[in-house]
Amino acid sequence: MTDAATAQRDPFAALKDQPADGLLALIGMYRSDPRANKIDLGVGVYRNADGQTPVMAAVKIAEQRLLTEQTSKSYLGPEGDPVYVELLKPLAFGEALATSKRLIGVQTPGGTGALKLIAELLKLTGSRVFVGTPTWPNHGPIFKSAGVDVIEHPFFDKTTQTVRFDEMMAALMAARAGDAVLLHGCCHNPAGAEFTAAQWQVLGDFILERGLLPIIDLAYQGLGNGLEDDAKAMRALLAAVPNALIAYSCDKNFGLYRERVGAIYALAATESLTQRVLGNILVIARTHWSMPPDHGGAIVRTILQDAELTQIWKDELAETQGRLVELRMLLAAAHPRLAPMAAQTGMFSLLPLSPDQVTSLREDHGIYMAGSGRINIAGLTVENIPALAAALKPYL
Repeated sequence: MTDAATAQRDPFAALKDQPADGLLALIGMYRSDPRANKIDLGVGVYRNADGQTPVMAAVKIAEQRLLTEQTSKSYLGPEGDPVYVELLKPLAFGEALATSKRLIGVQTPGGTGALKLIAELLKLTGSRVFVGTPTWPNHGPIFKSAGVDVIEHPFFDKTTQTVRFDEMMAALMAARAGDAVLLHGCCHNPAGAEFTAAQWQVLGDFILERGLLPIIDLAYQGLGNGLEDDAKAMRALLAAVPNALIAYSCDKNFGLYRERVGAIYALAATESLTQRVLGNILVIARTHWSMPPDHGGAIVRTILQDAELTQIWKDELAETQGRLVELRMLLAAAHPRLAPMAAQTGMFSLLPLSPDQVTSLREDHGIYMAGSGRINIAGLTVENIPALAAALKPYL
């Protein structure tokens, strides 16, 4: 049988080979590396000083309660657990906005699920989305998979370790009324960079004046400067604009990575528009996962419904945030070119390295990171920072 005939009979023959995921390949290389002093800065999950991604004590207690008290495994509705969604509101948005009827939310499988709903919603509105570079590698593909036009603009210069704010604002001049602008609420992935308060103000004024739609990806609240400070910029922006979409994740600040715990929130100019947005979100969600998974959201709900458990969680989160700050300070002090990392926040920074230099660090020193130079700060320890600084010195 000819290849052409086989292709006609086999529907999978029309599929194209896809490149391997670079981070997954990195995991495999790290595991097979026999060197005792190897350093893993690639995988984007929090790790403690022992190199473990622990289950929070508050999560363990909440799971035990669910085990003994939960009475059903019936479906949630497409909107998910409404109590979970409501309890997150004051945490993310503050008490004032949390009670507004202009703000609605729906549970999603992780922040990624929320971003997917946002992308599909943008497709219905005909909006384009402006995305700063560099950004989380999945941002572009999520919007493009929904058929949304993605327009990239400068955001961060890894050589100078500075936000390219003027270039960003110049690029946004091309945005039309109704277009969307994707913003990291805090703890930028991969750069760790933050807008200043003045820059947030300029950006908010511009968005309002031009009639743009802010999309805020808030995936790391509490891991930068603390729960309240990490939400300040977003809250100020939302107080100034009529419309916004927010993707929220509990995967990181509750340590629930594998449970995929998120929510989409929408702010609209009027209550009636808010309900229209909600109706469209629910229709889209129904065709993607029908009903969101329950367990992770139930854990968060159980914690936030109990003042004692909430305090245990907040204390654990503060300890996590404090460890990240300590590691940043030590790394920043190790070399003058690394000094800007002290002012950055969250789990990630972007080293001023070329792909060839990243490869050399891996091959010569057993230091593993993404090809872009992104490092997971939580992969560092007090003990291995000097070795990393020494290996980096020829390239800085």
